[in-house]
Amino acid sequence: MTGLQASPGTVAAPLGASLTERALKLAATRTTDMAAATLKVPLTYYRDPGLYERELALLRRTPLAIGQSARLGAPHSYFVRSVLGSSLLVTRDADGRAHVFLNYCRHRGAVPASGEGVAKRFTCPYHAWSYDTKGCLASFPGRAGFTGMDRSDYGLVELPSEERHGFVWAVLTAGAPLDLDAHLGPLDAELARWGYAGYGYLETREFTSGVSWKGALEAFAEGYHFPFVHGSSVIGQNTLPDTSVHDAFGRHHRMGFPFTWITALAGSAGGDRDPGSNMGIIYWVYPNLILANSPVGVEIIDLLPHDGPTTCTVRHGWMGTAPAGDEATRAMYQDVYEQVHAAVRDEDFAMLPLCGEGVRNAQHDHMIIGRNEIGVQHMIRTMADALGIDLGPEASAPRD
Repeated sequence: MTGLQASPGTVAAPLGASLTERALKLAATRTTDMAAATLKVPLTYYRDPGLYERELALLRRTPLAIGQSARLGAPHSYFVRSVLGSSLLVTRDADGRAHVFLNYCRHRGAVPASGEGVAKRFTCPYHAWSYDTKGCLASFPGRAGFTGMDRSDYGLVELPSEERHGFVWAVLTAGAPLDLDAHLGPLDAELARWGYAGYGYLETREFTSGVSWKGALEAFAEGYHFPFVHGSSVIGQNTLPDTSVHDAFGRHHRMGFPFTWITALAGSAGGDRDPGSNMGIIYWVYPNLILANSPVGVEIIDLLPHDGPTTCTVRHGWMGTAPAGDEATRAMYQDVYEQVHAAVRDEDFAMLPLCGEGVRNAQHDHMIIGRNEIGVQHMIRTMADALGIDLGPEASAPRD
């Protein structure tokens, strides 16, 4: 790492009333946390094919949150998803342990599982080889044709995985190390405070978009665009524009976007000063995950490359702060999700492909990231550091 353990001059603040006081001060003075200087970013950062290949290699050896633990609520529950072109089967076995397998039959390679639900066996449609939720080869027809084969050698290939903070994490390379303590670093304790493991899963939707996955991530690290992109939706109406607190947690970060009602706390020692009640708290979990918290739940936005440097896959899910115990609660959760999904799909990802078009076709050599886009700067410098890109030294002047 090259100076990315914390932003210059700051230490990650606790998730408490002091965070609300910082946001209140910014709201009162109509400003935001600032980087020390603007940042020039070459367009090649978003569109270079050679760099894209290095990104794929990095993503395949970095712990990724593959899915929410709440999707595996019962023994033998499972779901299938595609990640960077690989089909993954995520299961919970009879003993309660989560697994992540490559969803490819060991005989001829067809996929034995699809969709999600509860199942004790996954049977390949080609020759009916069947696997259990521990990935073991449970049965196969025509055994006389496989004399001498040790069945225990032909289970599904398992990827390194660990369950923590309400997510199943995995490394996409079989046999590679997975050190989640080192990966999460100082963010580990912060995520633990949210208790995501007790949240209730609602749903996830997926679509593709014509923008770099890195550029898409950056949309969730600044409020500069709020009045222009989200002016008519709940985000623009309830959140102060171009106002945010930023704290780095090593390679990860936390953004606090104050709600409009935070100003009611000014001049008084009373009132609810819980940050979760007064701002949208959004985490970037390096390299590709956004966790956008609200008083009633969390959006899970998983962004990965699609089929080139300037296209991405967007997975947008939602969990409520507690499982929906009745239809009224579930309906309320669904209504919230529909609103935030519309903002992501019809506002953010209506604009972002236009940015992708500019990145693909522009002939200027760089874009400039403002001091007020401190979270974006942190993302870019963190990714550049991981990919071996020299963006020049980070300015060390005090931030506003």
